[in-house]
Amino acid sequence: MNNEQNDLERDLGPQPLAELMRTHGLDAAALVAASTEQLNFKMVARAVKGRRLTPHVQAKVLAALNAAAGGTYTAKDLFTY
Repeated sequence: MNNEQNDLERDLGPQPLAELMRTHGLDAAALVAASTEQLNFKMVARAVKGRRLTPHVQAKVLAALNAAAGGTYTAKDLFTY
């Protein structure tokens, strides 16, 4: 498998997370600050851009969004994969 095919499998396009963050007026800094786990800016950036994340990192992003937005979102609300 060449690099281009590999990138297509990992780059899944903008995720619903980006729209939810806009709706709640949140940026990456707000999610990092709201996180009680070791969430960093790179993880949030990858999540928004649609890079495939491990379930563990998805859970960190989800917990941070729910804390920052006061919501009860699920991973299916944030990611299309």
